Order: sequence, then C-alpha cells, then structure tokens
Amino acid sequence: MEATGSEPRRADANEPPFRRLRIYAFDPAASLDLQTAVMNVATVRLKWEDLQPGPIGEYVEVLDVDPASGGFYAPVNLDEPSLLVQDGYVPSEGNPKFHQQMAFAVSMLTIRNFERALGRRILWAPRPWDWTTKSSVDRYVGRLRIYPHGLREANAYYSPVKVALLFGYFRASLRNPGRNLPGGTVFTCLSHDIVAHETTHAILDGMHRRYIEPSNVDALAFHEAFADIVALFQHFTLPEAVRQQIAQLRGDLGQRSLLSGLATQFGQATGHYGALRDAIDDVDLKTGLPDPNALDRIVEPHDRGAILVAAVFDAFVTIYRSRVADLLRMATGDGTRFPEADLHPDLVNRLTIEATKAASHVLRMCIRALDYLPPVDVNFGDFLRALVTSDADLVNDDPRGYRIAVVEAFRRRGIYPKDCRSLSVDNLIWEPPDASLDIDWLSEETFPYLSDRRSIYDAAERRCAELQNWLGDHAVPSHPAIRAMGMWLQADAPRTIRRSRKKKTPTFEVQSVRVANRIGPDGEQEPQIVIEITQERRGYRTADLQARLEDHGRMKGVTADFTFRGGATLIVDLRTRKVRFCIVKDIASDERLAEQRDFMFGAAGEALGATYFGASSRAEPFAFLHRVL
Repeated sequence: MEATGSEPRRADANEPPFRRLRIYAFDPAASLDLQTAVMNVATVRLKWEDLQPGPIGEYVEVLDVDPASGGFYAPVNLDEPSLLVQDGYVPSEGNPKFHQQMAFAVSMLTIRNFERALGRRILWAPRPWDWTTKSSVDRYVGRLRIYPHGLREANAYYSPVKVALLFGYFRASLRNPGRNLPGGTVFTCLSHDIVAHETTHAILDGMHRRYIEPSNVDALAFHEAFADIVALFQHFTLPEAVRQQIAQLRGDLGQRSLLSGLATQFGQATGHYGALRDAIDDVDLKTGLPDPNALDRIVEPHDRGAILVAAVFDAFVTIYRSRVADLLRMATGDGTRFPEADLHPDLVNRLTIEATKAASHVLRMCIRALDYLPPVDVNFGDFLRALVTSDADLVNDDPRGYRIAVVEAFRRRGIYPKDCRSLSVDNLIWEPPDASLDIDWLSEETFPYLSDRRSIYDAAERRCAELQNWLGDHAVPSHPAIRAMGMWLQADAPRTIRRSRKKKTPTFEVQSVRVANRIGPDGEQEPQIVIEITQERRGYRTADLQARLEDHGRMKGVTADFTFRGGATLIVDLRTRKVRFCIVKDIASDERLAEQRDFMFGAAGEALGATYFGASSRAEPFAFLHRVL
C-alpha cells in the first residue's frame, strides 16, 4: 500500500531526522505587543529533506518573483551550515529570505498535519486540461509553487490554474492601522494564518476537485471555513504561544484572543480594528447562545463559513473544558469555573498540555472527515455526518464525548443534515450501501507499498481507468448497486445526463482511488480505499425548459446554463475489500437540481452571481473570493 504521512523516508542514516526553522507564531503585529512579543518567535520541526535554494523541496518550491516591480529576490539556501545551526533566519519583516523561509515552513507544517491525519501522502491537483492542443501533456504536479511577493494588493490566494499560492503585500490603512505603521508595508506571507489557509485550499483542491464549484450556498463557504479551521488549530501546535495565551486568559479559551483570531495584522491594516475573523461568534445577551437562524440570512462565503468555524471551535472548547474539569476542581473547587487570579505556572503547563492535545484531536477529526464526504455538492450538514462517521469508524468508544460535543455545537448554530431521523450519533453515521456493492476489481487489484509521490499518482490514475473500464464492462446498468451509488446508466435515463459520443449511453467518471492507512488511538491500523465516482447532467435556468430537454435531448440553439453533478464516495475496507460506506449525491434527484437552479438564479444567485459565477471567477475562484474581504 502507499506510504503514510507518518512513516520515515530518510535515504541516508547520517541525515538528521528534523530541520528546525524559526517563524512568526502569528504575524509581525504580535511582536509589537509587550505581552506577546517573546512567544511570537516560534521554532518548528520539519521532517528532514535536502533542499535546493528557494527553498525547493519535494512538495513545494518558493519562487520569489515580484511581477509588480519586475524584481527577483535571491533565493534562500536553508542548507547553509550557518543557517542550519541557528534554525534559519531570525524573523524579520525586512528580510526577503526570511519571507521565503516563513512561507516554506508554515506550508510544510500544514502538509505534515494533513498527512498524519489522512494516513497517506499529499498530492496536488493535476494541471488543468489544455483543450487547445492535441498533444499529450503530463498533468502531474510534483510541487506547489509559492510566490511570497506575487501580488501588490491586499490579497492572497490559491490559483487552481497555476497550482500555486500567491501572496500579496500592501500599505496599511492611514486612518486605522492598528499596531501597524500608518501606510507601512504589510506582507501576507508573514502571517501564519494566511499561509496555512492558502495551503489548505491547495490540499483540499487536490483531494476534491469539484468543491470549487459553487453548486449550493455552502460550497464555497465550506472551502473557506475548512481553510480557517486548519489555520486556527495550527495555533495550538506551538506550545509556547498556547502557554502564554492560557496564562493571560487564566485558562478560559472561550474568550476571544490571539488563539481564536485569524490574520490579526491583516485585519488591523485593512481597518477591521482587530482580527480579520474570529472563531468565537456573538451570542444573545439573554440566552448566551449563538443565533440558530443566522444561516437563513447569510450567504457571503466568508461570513457563512465563519458559522461553521465557530461550531467546530465551540466543540473544541467544550472538549477542552471537559478535559480540565479535574484541574479546575483542585484550583477553584468547581470544575466549571476558571480561577479569577493569575494561574500557578504548574497549572498553566497542565492546561497547555490538555489544550494542545484536545486541539490536535479535533484537527485530526476534521481532516479525516474529508474522506467521508460526497464527491460533489458538499454542504455543512454533510460535514457534520462526515465528522461523526470518520471518528466512529476509527475510534469505537467515545468516553470523553467528542462526537456529542460536535453535534451539540452544530445544533446551536442551526447546522442540520438532511435525511436524518434525529441528531443522535448513531443516526448521523453514514449508512452502509442499500444494495450489495460487489466490485470484483477490488479483490483482483493489488495495492503494493509505494513511497514515491509520482508513483502513487501514476498508480491512482491507472486504478481510476481500470475501475472505470471494469464498471463499464461488468456493471449491468439496471443493477441496484448502480442506483445505490447515485448513478443512472440505463438507456431511459434523462436525456440531459452526459452521454458518450460513440455509444450514446450515459457516462460516468471514476474521479479518484485513494489508499489510506490510518492509525487508531490504541495503535491499530485501519487500511482503507476511498473511491469517488461522479456523473454529469446538464442544467437549465427554468424547470419547464429542463423538463422539455429531459424528454427530447438537445435543442438547436439551446445550451446548458449550468452543470449538475451526482455520484458517490465509497469507503472500502482494504482487508476485506468490502464497501463499508456509500456516501451519495443522487444524479436523479430533482430536488437537488431545483435547489441548485434556485441558488444560481434565485435571490442568492443574483447577490453572488457577478462575483462567483462569471467565467473569470470560475477559473480563479479564490482570487475573487479573497479580493472581496
């Protein structure tokens, strides 16, 4: 099977196991506050790899070109002995080589967190198809490109077209600059939160290519929210920063702080008077609860995504409070009350250990859940079910009530899944397939150990093609298993479903075949195969036009207004080769089709359409999303 992210891959026994690099724990603004300045310089440990100047490694390459000025900054060589012995450059706003070091270190820290949780190595999204040439193009992308000074504007984004991260720099507000110098230069590549956020966009796009399509009001909001969740919980991977904040907050992480805020310097420099976003949402003064109807009103992706972020952080705070209740009882006599005076250093240390451990557990829960999501048209309710299912699939018992804490936090914000009888944990777990999904190809295919990422990519592409051919040759279109996967392959399928040019029969695509080797809390291994299969259907602006074309096929002069997708994610036990879960978005669902049509052409679509549905925004969705902050 493929190598996991936690396995050592050192070629030379004489190489050191880790590389230590200094970074900003938050951003340069935290170094201007007397209380936070000392802990804002953090040192991270990254798995050792030989680097070329840039730095350029196995996963990323930093190219420091400034298109606005036409300049090119000399690349940093982190293998220089003078830098190795002092953990890289000292954090500095004025040193472009530190900018390169910071972007590299935080992106690799983010990649490491994903690989540990997923149990496999990260692959970037393949290069987009070039329809202008008939020649064969290698679509494999070995390295994500990072441009620390790629934009001269208050923006930073992941480019699916370039498969690259572009970070901007800009002048701080003259009137409300916060701790920044009025009109001073702010570099987004020096924000830990922004670098982690953009790297997460790239990783998520490599896993789920269709999630950048705005098929419902939650789709783009989920992309933004998940990137924020990863950036937020990476705060807790830096113990010194957590320790200082816990001492300042007297242990109560339910208060707004640097740990709950995102991109503080960017927010202040653009006139937000504080962090760009915060994971702790506003509550009703009477009830002390968040607004459960906010999702009914909010459609802007960042604002809507903030509700999901708040739900996950709320669950984390609940878990943290449960873990430290015994410490609070010893300190205050009440397991729910935090001390009102400064904490003893020993208590600060113990609270820090519990906070970092709880944050690590929640982050891994969230990342693992990505494999338990449908391949298309994701929404917040799907994520809730994926969280519960992925955790229950790996950890049988839940003595600390992690899953209940998650469900309760989502419920308080009105985040509910569809097609569930109740919010009990048992009901939220995805169901096994309705029909027996006996795929003989799974028994015949071998999954040998592979450690090279290029070999993993090539094997995945080959398996997708082989499984597609097997299903095309062996699957009976009317077999219940086909419909159980949300597909429609029969000849009488709606004429708007995409068909092959030669056979004129409905087609489908095996989008990915991924192997995961997860490690449970007791050290047990859970090897799995994750398969995504999708199907396309042409969508039209009105239901009447849709109905006519379902019966008659294409009409001269009438083109589709949008693409409607369906399909399934199959979670397969690698040991038994049996399908454990089948997570479906039915291509035949007229309800989902109507919801997507209403979203794109109804009131919400009119509000978002100019920004998110245009041709330019489809090519570079994150450039547009982040520009409207």
